[in-house]
Amino acid sequence: MSNIVLYSSEFCPYCRRARALLDRKGVTYAVLDVDRDPQLWREIAERAGRATVPQIFIGDRYLGGCDDLVALDRRGELDSLLNPL
Repeated sequence: MSNIVLYSSEFCPYCRRARALLDRKGVTYAVLDVDRDPQLWREIAERAGRATVPQIFIGDRYLGGCDDLVALDRRGELDSLLNPL
C-alpha cells in the first residue's frame, strides 16, 4: 500500500483536484473511497478531526484537505514531502 492516503469521494470536485495534483506529481497514492465504505467517515473523524473529503495523509502525517495540499505545493514544500531523500 502507498505511503500517501487520500480519503475521497467520486463526486467531490475537491477530491478530483487533489488527485489531479498528486497525479501531476507522479506519485502513487491509495484512495479510500467513502462512497463505497461509509465506515471510512468514522475513520476520517478519528484521524483528522474533520468530517469532509478529501483528507490527505503521508504516513502518519496529516496534510489536510485539497486547499492545504495546494498551499503546500505553492509554497514549494510538497515535493519534499512526497519524495523524501
